[in-house]
Amino acid sequence: MTDHMIRTRIRTGDLVTVRHGVFLRADAWPAEPAAQQVVRARAEQVANPAGVISHQSAALMLGLPNPGFERWVEFPVSITLPTGHVSKVGSAVHHVGPLPRSQALADSDGYLVTSPARTAVDLAADLELPQALVLLDGAARLICASFVTKPRRRDYVNPTYVNAALALLSEAATTIRATRARFAISLTKPCRESAAESLSAGYMHQAGIPTPSFQAEIRTAKATYFPDFLWEEQRLLGECDGAVKYSDPGAYVAEKEREQDLRDNDWRFVRWLPKEVMLHPAQVIDRIERALGL
Repeated sequence: MTDHMIRTRIRTGDLVTVRHGVFLRADAWPAEPAAQQVVRARAEQVANPAGVISHQSAALMLGLPNPGFERWVEFPVSITLPTGHVSKVGSAVHHVGPLPRSQALADSDGYLVTSPARTAVDLAADLELPQALVLLDGAARLICASFVTKPRRRDYVNPTYVNAALALLSEAATTIRATRARFAISLTKPCRESAAESLSAGYMHQAGIPTPSFQAEIRTAKATYFPDFLWEEQRLLGECDGAVKYSDPGAYVAEKEREQDLRDNDWRFVRWLPKEVMLHPAQVIDRIERALGL
C-alpha cells in the first residue's frame, strides 16, 4: 500500500494506527484494554524485528501476578533489544542487553516474548524480597505447569520440576547480572498459590519468623486439607483469605466446616486478608508472631 492509500484508509476509519509505521484493520482492533496492549506490544516488535516483548508487557501476556495494586496494562509497552541493536523509538520503553534465544519463546501467533523466568527476573531484579517473590513464585509455577499436560498440586512440589524452574530463574539472573535476585530465587516456592501468599512469605522471612510449610497436606477423618501456611510444632495454620470465601455463600459455609474440622483436630488458626499484607504488613506480622507466641 502507498502512503496515500494508508492515509485515506485511516481517514475513513478502515485502519487504526497502532504505533508509527504500524497499522491494523479497524475491525481487528480488540475492545479489551489488555488485548489492545498486547497488539501494541506486537506492533513494537514489528517495528523492531530484533526485539523481544519483555518486562511488564511480557508479564501481561504470560499471566504473571503483579506485586502491587497496578495492572500490567497500565504500564508502557516494553521490548528488549540485543546489545548493539539500534531501536526505532516510539512511545514504548526499550531495554538493551544480552538476551539468549533460550530466554525467549514464541506466543500463539509467533511473536517473541521473554520466557517466564527471564520476565520475572527482569521485573524482580530491583524489588524488595516480598514483591520479588510474587513474580518469582508465579514464574516458577508457570514453568512447573509447562512440564505436564494437566498440572496437579503435586507437580508444584515435584523436586525435578522445582529444581528445573529454579535453574532457569538462576540462569536468567546470571544473564542480566541480577545479583540481588539470587537470594529471592533461593526462597522461591512454586507451591504458593497466590501473590498474597508470596508477599506474606517474604515479610515473614524479613521478620525472622520460623519458616512454615506451604500448602502442606493435613489428613483428618473427614477430608484432606492444604492450608496456606503450617507451623507444626505450634499446631498453627496461617490462612491468607481471598474475597471469594466471603462473596460465595457456599464457599463460606464450606470454609467454616473445614475450619471446624481442623480445630477439632487441635489445630489453631491465624488469618489475614490480601489487602492487609499489601497495605499493612507490619500488622499481619505482629498477628502471626502473637499466634506463634514469639
